[in-house]
Amino acid sequence: MLIGFVVLYLVLSIGIGLYAATKVHSAADYITAGRSLPMVVVIAMVFATWFGAETVLGIPATFLDENLGGTISDPFGASLALILFGLFFARPLYRMKLITLGDFFRQRYNRAVEVVISAAIALSYLGWVSAQVVALGLVFSVLSDGLITQPQGIVIGAAVVMLYTLFGGMWSVALTTLVQMTVIVVGLLWISKLVGDMPEINGIAPVVEHATAAGKFEFWPPLEWAAVVTFIAGLLTMGLGSIPQQDVFQRANAGSSERIAVWGTVIGGALYFVFAAVPIYLTYSATLVDPAMTAAVLADDAQLVLPTFVKTHLPLYAQIVFYGALLSVIMSTASGTLLAPSVTISENIIKEFMPHHRMSQKRLLWVTRSVVVVFAVLVVFYSLWSLQTETSIHQMVANAYKITLACAFVPLVAGLYWKRATNLGAGLSIVLGFGCWIAMEFIAPDAALPPQFAGLIASTLGMVAGSALAAK
Repeated sequence: MLIGFVVLYLVLSIGIGLYAATKVHSAADYITAGRSLPMVVVIAMVFATWFGAETVLGIPATFLDENLGGTISDPFGASLALILFGLFFARPLYRMKLITLGDFFRQRYNRAVEVVISAAIALSYLGWVSAQVVALGLVFSVLSDGLITQPQGIVIGAAVVMLYTLFGGMWSVALTTLVQMTVIVVGLLWISKLVGDMPEINGIAPVVEHATAAGKFEFWPPLEWAAVVTFIAGLLTMGLGSIPQQDVFQRANAGSSERIAVWGTVIGGALYFVFAAVPIYLTYSATLVDPAMTAAVLADDAQLVLPTFVKTHLPLYAQIVFYGALLSVIMSTASGTLLAPSVTISENIIKEFMPHHRMSQKRLLWVTRSVVVVFAVLVVFYSLWSLQTETSIHQMVANAYKITLACAFVPLVAGLYWKRATNLGAGLSIVLGFGCWIAMEFIAPDAALPPQFAGLIASTLGMVAGSALAAK
């Protein structure tokens, strides 16, 4: 019966995506939903930007394995990114009436900067989308008691997400996200109440007290250079590296007004930070309700603690709600993050290499949908490879934003807020930032100064030096 409800939910999601396709008449509709979405939809979409597999499975697993400080990149860095984007980037970018974030780099600098940074942005999504697809494979495997293997689940999950993203684009993301976020919020809060009423738990306070006594709320790193730098780099990799991202931009840019673009993003980011505590609470509760089961699962894969706990200790109707909510968070994040690199590649890379008289809105729409399919296939291959290398969901997400931190963040900030920023400065910023990051990843990946952080510093120096040289 549980599998039947899950299949029904997947069919419903595809149906909503197909309905959304009726609202798509041009590439602009497909990419920005016509910049017509109300506040509540923008808040839901921004909230869903990060509320995916990482939040429900990855963050709680890290909390159990380490402590609160281990979650510095997400939710702390992720929430910081959304709030900073809303306060400092949403308004000026919205006023420029852009279709993609890559368009900004063309308008502010030149075509070469646009193509290179757009490629970097698109590449960064490979790990992020793959993390969602790996989680879908994990869920299907747990639901079927192993009848569906995780690799088979990855292929099924990627196909479902690709289908409803392929036809509806941003309209599909908007409509499905509104439904899915409602399921998430109501479902997880209700399940939290069920768990809190268990005699082993008896409310939120005992769980918090137990976690505190176990040292799980230790947050700040020891006062040692390496530990402090690693902590700060963890915050900034996601907190700054995910600001120059197409999915964050497109969700804010789809608002019907400048005010909605700004405050929809800020409110969505703040709600994400608050609600990210719910899966942590549920997962830690499992250690109190069934310590033996938790210990056994932790020895295999900490990401399985919460779904295993729900399946073995909650009634069927609660399982249906939980797995419906879990699929909601994963698919809403996966659809938006599958669309983002696809539109960036088609609009800012492929389009620039085709004769403009041949690239009509209809043709651009066809190209974008083709890229969605190709990128989905790449995601499947990367996801299957990550299983072989035993890369965790948290690691995949944390690694996704290193490249944009190293070579895209500085050109974006300087382009918006420093009038003296030049094409030469942007070029040197990209080359030095990327080069320094890659070199350190190979030479000294475990250095006291993390590679992506060194790349950020090099990128800043490149922008300042290049712009100064150009001014002479």
